[in-house]
Amino acid sequence: MSVQTITKENFEAEVLQSDKSVLVDFWAPWCGPCRMVSPIVDEIAGERPDIAVGKVNVDEQPELAAQFGVMSIPTLLVFKGGQAVNKAVGARPKEELLSLLD
Repeated sequence: MSVQTITKENFEAEVLQSDKSVLVDFWAPWCGPCRMVSPIVDEIAGERPDIAVGKVNVDEQPELAAQFGVMSIPTLLVFKGGQAVNKAVGARPKEELLSLLD
């Protein structure tokens, strides 16, 4: 499955109304730790067809970042049934990111 670019326009449809769990990566292009996590998030998207994966560029979508209290990036949130159920802040190894989904 490919990674969706999440914006305030498609957030409700892609994340809140998804019938799958959704891993959302809040990131920015200038953020070093974000660049470390991004390929891991892409890898998870390719390996886990049972989940949806999206990325929110906080520079382009500050309203979404504020709505979910994202103060540091990368922040990864897991949504199930339209609710944020898990969160990780900072660069994490793949195993930790996968454990957020369980």
